Amino acid sequence: MKILIVGSGGREHALAWKISQSSRVEKIYCAPGNAGIAELAECVPIGAMEFEKLADFACEKKIDLTVVGMDDPLVGGIVDVFRARGLRVFGPEKKAATLEGSKAFSKDLMKKYHIPTAAYETFSDQEAAIEYLKTKASFPIVLKASGLALGKGVLICRNLEEALRGAEEIMGERKFGDAGSQMVIEEFMTGHEVSVLTFCDGKTFREMSSSQDYKRAGDNDTGLNTGGMGNISPSPFYTDEVRAFCEEKIFQPTVDAMRAEGRAFVGVIFFGLMLTKDGPKVLEYNCRFGDPEAQVILPRMENDIVDVFEACIDGRLDQVELKFRDEAAVCVILASGGYPVKYRKGLPISGLEHVRGKEGCWCFHSGTAKKDGQVVTNGGRVLGITALGKDLKEARERAYKAVSEVSFEDEMYRRDIGKKEIMGE
Repeated sequence: MKILIVGSGGREHALAWKISQSSRVEKIYCAPGNAGIAELAECVPIGAMEFEKLADFACEKKIDLTVVGMDDPLVGGIVDVFRARGLRVFGPEKKAATLEGSKAFSKDLMKKYHIPTAAYETFSDQEAAIEYLKTKASFPIVLKASGLALGKGVLICRNLEEALRGAEEIMGERKFGDAGSQMVIEEFMTGHEVSVLTFCDGKTFREMSSSQDYKRAGDNDTGLNTGGMGNISPSPFYTDEVRAFCEEKIFQPTVDAMRAEGRAFVGVIFFGLMLTKDGPKVLEYNCRFGDPEAQVILPRMENDIVDVFEACIDGRLDQVELKFRDEAAVCVILASGGYPVKYRKGLPISGLEHVRGKEGCWCFHSGTAKKDGQVVTNGGRVLGITALGKDLKEARERAYKAVSEVSFEDEMYRRDIGKKEIMGE
């Protein structure tokens, strides 16, 4: 098979690596790709939002399957464009990707179908949102830009002053662009946060292993929200009891709700969960593999991923049993100093050869490019160093050892990924 991957980050590098393991695959292309992906695939200079150009390329090269990694093209309708041209593609149609594209839609869906989530109100008018914050809100409270905001459009506000400033940033200043044309104001939930990714074929779901993201830029969950500074899998808090509840009350009801709404979901639903004292509740939905979640889950997955993609597309996921290694995985993100606000690009990266080919250890490229034969930084999140181990402790030690072997000027990373979980906190 010839496979085309759409995207350019660590998630797409992890997908390219996993797809390359399949005996069914002869050639991989990636648009637009990055310096790490280029070691596994032929990178094509077409942007992820250039749907017609991508479809033209898929027709020209006789691509057998396109895998869309990123949220923007999925929410924008790339799957619809490909299917209209008779091309085989893995991912949800535009009307199903609304599950991530509009937090207002997803919250209303959960309310309608009694799927556990935080209490909320949705606003399209800034003045109405301000009035609500002044008269009805209790603090702390959460403000969310309804649309796509690269995982950064969520503000936790401790008091009215912070909330009013947050509303101005989201709806007034449009800090997150058009994502802020609608805003969700949500009760603040406490508990352990867990991510569960599921494959879906429109009616059946199959659950991948759990994981746990670290969104804040600094140690001990300090600093600004980011797209993710590290991840562990599995989560020690995702017990058999929690799993059973989620499968019955959250996962299957979500798949059924989308089908009932005429938006049958084929692809990956990412469930962001909060394990509260009142039970698990949905924090957010995503309509694709997470990044860096993919970087800890895919190395643990034993199945041929191309078989799973095809089972989803053909509506026969009920015939698939997913299998995952017993080992734990830890991913540490190396980012450019100043991320997620302002950072430099084009800085040479050294030491990659120390990680390349090391068994049970991977360096997934998130934001890299090649300049004069040298791999350089090309984004805020630059590399994801992932390691497997017999348990979280061993995986963490191996990941941080590999981190110490790779460097670039002004790099930053969290030093506490997995630390509290190992200590049972």
